[in-house]
Amino acid sequence: MPANAPRLSQLSLACALACSLALASPLTTLAQGTAPAAPAAKSGEDQITLNFVNADIPSVAKAIGGPLGKTFIFDPNVTGSVNIVSDKPVSKDLAYHIFLAAIRLQGFTAVEGNGFVKIVKEADAKLTGGANDGKDAKSASQVMGDRIITQVFQLQNESAAQLATVLRPLISPNNYLAAYPGNNTLVITDYAENVRRISRIIASIDVPASTDVQVIRLQYASAVDVGNLLQRLMPETNVNPASPGTPPKLVIGVDPRSNSLLVRADSPAITTRLKALVAGMDIPTAANGNIHVVYLRNAEATKLAETLRSLMAGEQKSVTQPTTTTATAGTATASGTTQQTVAAPASTIQAYAATNSLVITAPDHVYNSLRAVIDKLDTRRAQVAIEALIVEVSTTMATEFGIQWQDLSGLNRTNGAQIIGGTNFGGPGQNIISSAANLATLGQGLNLGIVRGTVKIGDTEFLSLGALARAFEGDTRANILSKPVITTLDNEEGKIIVGQNVPFVTGSFTQTANSSTNPFQTIERRDIGLTLKVTPQVAEGGAVKMKVFQEVSSVAPANNTVKSADLITNKRSIENTVLVDDGDIVVIGGLISDDTKNNDTQVPILGDIPVLGNLFKYKSKSRDKTNLMVFLRPVVLRDGKAAAQLTGERYEYIRNQQGAFNKENSGVLAPLGGAELPAFTAPAAASTAPAPKAGGK
Repeated sequence: MPANAPRLSQLSLACALACSLALASPLTTLAQGTAPAAPAAKSGEDQITLNFVNADIPSVAKAIGGPLGKTFIFDPNVTGSVNIVSDKPVSKDLAYHIFLAAIRLQGFTAVEGNGFVKIVKEADAKLTGGANDGKDAKSASQVMGDRIITQVFQLQNESAAQLATVLRPLISPNNYLAAYPGNNTLVITDYAENVRRISRIIASIDVPASTDVQVIRLQYASAVDVGNLLQRLMPETNVNPASPGTPPKLVIGVDPRSNSLLVRADSPAITTRLKALVAGMDIPTAANGNIHVVYLRNAEATKLAETLRSLMAGEQKSVTQPTTTTATAGTATASGTTQQTVAAPASTIQAYAATNSLVITAPDHVYNSLRAVIDKLDTRRAQVAIEALIVEVSTTMATEFGIQWQDLSGLNRTNGAQIIGGTNFGGPGQNIISSAANLATLGQGLNLGIVRGTVKIGDTEFLSLGALARAFEGDTRANILSKPVITTLDNEEGKIIVGQNVPFVTGSFTQTANSSTNPFQTIERRDIGLTLKVTPQVAEGGAVKMKVFQEVSSVAPANNTVKSADLITNKRSIENTVLVDDGDIVVIGGLISDDTKNNDTQVPILGDIPVLGNLFKYKSKSRDKTNLMVFLRPVVLRDGKAAAQLTGERYEYIRNQQGAFNKENSGVLAPLGGAELPAFTAPAAASTAPAPKAGGK
């Protein structure tokens, strides 16, 4: 222990005794203070005279804390001494704050708990809590001195994460500052005086922006045109490519109804510059020479011009204006206001189809009203991709069985009586007579016969077919699926035809002159196959109303031997109007048929004999069953992205089909390859959409 240690201890005890004596004496001086960190002594309050030289911290805490009724708990690492000297007595509260300031210089601080005060290292204070742990900013302003407190700040307008980077240099290195983005709060643990200072800084920053949304009303110019022009002229309206999540510095909206601009800017300087530009453009023009050109983005100029002219047809042909009149009688002068009717200035609207634009000549107030209507009508129209599902499942079953007899041997005799006879059932390819003339006409199935040479009838020679037995059973099934797809604009008819253009003879005549014949025929060509015509109308809620015409036609019989004059067509058509939700499937019609035919022929009496009667019978049965259903599935394409996605799916499908075809290898012949579609590349979305052309003069 140093030699002067007893002397320091004695000095510390003497100082403590002096403080105790000062506390026991009545107040002799009234001290007043205004600083928040050092409250003044009030009337009747005891005072303390501080004289500590190289006194250890626990001894000073005991001397000051006794009169205040505070209990101190010291961290084992708290060591050292302080020097506190006052030339006049101070209040008890001020003495406590002076003590906290003294130990702070030694790297220690006080953390107040429930009825006690912990003296710890400054670096450990943020882990032990402190006064005012919560969100009560008012109570934080009442906590003073060099005490460690924790305060939570709920921000209302600014970002907690961004504000934390600004405040972090103001926090003591050993203390704590963090931002919680979840509820936009800041958590700060620091000395009470510094927390109060930061609280004032936060209060001055976290205020509603002085540049909230402002309304700029235009008197002469069109808000739509001015807004489009400003978006191209001012770079502040673009998103920064380096930080795409950051909103632009300037946002300009348009309210056509009130002919106003809605502006929100990050700084008053941008708003001031914008207002100056708007004031320079919002000036009156000549009443009869106000010509505007409006470039359309989506609407058709010709049709829109007709609509606008219809609106202008009901415009009032004359306007009433107030005028001032003055009358003088002797020395007296009288004035008054009268109403005068003048002709309204003429307005014209013309469409220029080459650039899909409108040329409008109208006064400012008329043009502004028309411009508001144009802006609402010139919007992107939705497209509808319609997929028709035509499913036909048919089954044909037929059976035949019969035995036929024939005896034509008597035809070879030239004299005497000749007897022939037999049975003959069915049509060509079935009966024994046609088969005797040409065996190639025999129908499908099992055919058994007995031939006895040939017979001659006239100049034609026939086989002497004595007996013919036929047995046949057939079952034909068909499953046909057609999926025509068509994409069309909302309220525009779309039509698709998949089939053939077949000629039909509609008339003929023959002219005879100079023994020569000149035949003449008139032919009409018609589409045979699958036809789909549809006009969709998209409702606001997503439902699609469709006016549909669906036809499936074919030529019967389907062979090349039939002439155009003998053509017969099979046709199934549906024409109706249906309503279906976007992406759903609706059935628009169907056909279910079941046609059964039984044909029994026999020889009278002989065919009724049991068992043996089958030798004199011929039976055939057939059944045709057809199931036909037509479905529609509309998909609304409201923007270019949806249309590109659908196109990409169909494009890749057909491209894959091409690739599979070109890669086929028979094992003997190498694939020849062929032209293939290139890979589909979806259009890249631009970082900033190009602004539409504004109207000009």
